[in-house]
Amino acid sequence: MRIDIITVVPEILTSPFEVSILKRAIEKGLVEIHLHNLRDYVTDNYKQIDDYQFGGGAGMVMMIEPIDKCITNLKSQRDYDEVIYMTPDGDKFDQRTANTLSLKGNIIILCGHYKGVDQRVRDHFVTKEISIGDYVLSGGELAAAVVCDSIIRLIPGVLGNETSALTDSFQDDLLAPPVYTRPAEYKGWKVPEILTSGNFPKIESWREDQSYERTKKLRPDLLGEE
Repeated sequence: MRIDIITVVPEILTSPFEVSILKRAIEKGLVEIHLHNLRDYVTDNYKQIDDYQFGGGAGMVMMIEPIDKCITNLKSQRDYDEVIYMTPDGDKFDQRTANTLSLKGNIIILCGHYKGVDQRVRDHFVTKEISIGDYVLSGGELAAAVVCDSIIRLIPGVLGNETSALTDSFQDDLLAPPVYTRPAEYKGWKVPEILTSGNFPKIESWREDQSYERTKKLRPDLLGEE
């Protein structure tokens, strides 16, 4: 997979890909991450990529021309499956979307900034708009990092145990069951006996029951309940 991220502040996105699982995925050649500074696609001395809104109003708007130049340049080199715009008013990001995107080959992620982008960018270049929640950030960079992390970890070979991702919360619309590790007893707090029984069919059944009960209690909306 190749992910090209278009941003006004690439510095924000440097560190997430230099540590832990994402770093190892890049080193293994399982994913390529390329950051593109939008200011490299303007020619004026001020490197201006935003301007005032037509019709007045507070807040600056990212201009269409540098975004067009950047996306057009990338598309001249390869085909892309999606051009994603990170925006608070996009479709709510969830595990199903992450699963789908993890199967793609090449993705462009455009990070919004200021008041957003010229609507013509959304009309003519963007194929998918994504929000990570009903709140507003200073820019789309942190949201883009969240999306990248969630989809890269699903690529085969990224995690040491590939079945781990398949048992995460929100897979199959359920929350993950509680988990425990050694010691089996600590300060009088004991691990459920079923988990140390060695009876794996019963353990799996217990975990399924726990997942359902946790989901029913904490996120009934995932079960279609309110």
